[in-house]
Amino acid sequence: MTGRGAERRYALLVFLFWLPTGLYLATKVLLMLERGMSVAAIGTVVLIFSLTTAALELPTGGLADVIGRRTVLAASAVASFAGLALLAVADVFWLFAASAVLRGIARALSSGPDEAWFVDTMHAAEGPDASLTRGLARGEASSSVGLGIGTLVGGALPLAVGAVFWLPALAVPVAIAALVELLRLLVTVFGMPEPPRPRTSFGAVLRGVPATVAAGLRLGLRDGVLARLLLAAAGVGVALSAIELLTPGWLAGLVGDPERGASTYAVVAAAGFGANAVGSLLGPWAQRRLGSAVRAGVAGIALGAAALVGVALAGPALHEATIGVPVVAAAYLLLFVGLGVTAAPQAALLHARVASTERATVISVQSLALQAAGAVGSVCFGALATARGAAFAFGAAGVALAAAALVVARIRVTDPAPTPLREPTPAL
Repeated sequence: MTGRGAERRYALLVFLFWLPTGLYLATKVLLMLERGMSVAAIGTVVLIFSLTTAALELPTGGLADVIGRRTVLAASAVASFAGLALLAVADVFWLFAASAVLRGIARALSSGPDEAWFVDTMHAAEGPDASLTRGLARGEASSSVGLGIGTLVGGALPLAVGAVFWLPALAVPVAIAALVELLRLLVTVFGMPEPPRPRTSFGAVLRGVPATVAAGLRLGLRDGVLARLLLAAAGVGVALSAIELLTPGWLAGLVGDPERGASTYAVVAAAGFGANAVGSLLGPWAQRRLGSAVRAGVAGIALGAAALVGVALAGPALHEATIGVPVVAAAYLLLFVGLGVTAAPQAALLHARVASTERATVISVQSLALQAAGAVGSVCFGALATARGAAFAFGAAGVALAAAALVVARIRVTDPAPTPLREPTPAL
């Protein structure tokens, strides 16, 4: 496969992964409420999903490095299809919980293998010095486009088509999301070529996964560039958790009622996905204009930090909906433009430091750093917003992003990349 072909295939895979999430994003909670679930029970289901994903993040990344990217991504599509099909018909807590476990497994399995496959394919096609930034940027943009299109379509389907056969209107987007996962499975199996790997026993595979995970963790800690990228991911996770937690309620308070607030946030969220796509496509341009991936990363994160701090400074003037909603929405969009700009340059920095045998594992370590910091941030910023107000919490999130920008600014890429800590493990 050529480099251009790998870029297109990677973008398609990423789009097909995030499209189902967008499709059921707008109706998932409403569907569970309609089927008699309490808000507390729904919160427990969300927690089950998050804990499952976090617990399996590193083992599944290691598995992809041991047995291959395609096999793990295919398993992800199967697990997601099963979880979404179950979500479409679930009517009691334990079925919703089982769906959350399956979807959590799918999310963990998909964290890293597609990106690792793209980088390996580019290196095979164009050599170890292949330019990765453009393809990674297209992948990041494709994820945002998939989420944006899915959110808009999934939100409109219940009104546009209503119930379909025995499926109620709110379950239709979920069922369509499950069908998209079958399409992703076909594209993964037949459109994702991967070099054959030596066959070995199942026991050897199981022994290889912990070794790969340990090697990836040690690599992330001993290499200064990777360690700073992981710290920056944690800072971004903290800020994102604050924005996702506080924006819906703040908008609802500004417009005066929950229903209008929900519709307002849906529009802002969809626009945010579009803004992230635009920022992602600007990433390679920013890297060329600024002269390095480090500077592009700093500029993108700093833009998001400035937007959030600006909201905090304007806090006293944001009590009226006519002023508050546009300002909050603008900050939200600028944040996601900035994070989009920084995504591909930082990913290129990461892949320049990692060997193929540990690539998916290190991506999973980065994802786990973002998620873990986000979980802590959700608790801290919720309490902070209660005590000091949402505008103050936005400002604190901006400070966290500014700290992440400073961490990235200290990255020096003149040192040689570290050698792999382990040899490739034969796989099934």
